[in-house]
Amino acid sequence: MSDHDDHADHESTTPEPRPDERQTAPQGPYSRGQVVTGFVVALVGLAVVFGVPIALTLA
Repeated sequence: MSDHDDHADHESTTPEPRPDERQTAPQGPYSRGQVVTGFVVALVGLAVVFGVPIALTLA
């Protein structure tokens, strides 16, 4: 085996964050306003994706 297989060289110049400060995904709570905004954006997206082709087909 080579020396790199066991990951022995852990000398990094960047400090690792403390485990209690590390956050890899947005897992915080959402406000009611953010939920409503997301729902409205989803409805507009669905209207564009499905509504426009249906309207063009019927016209």
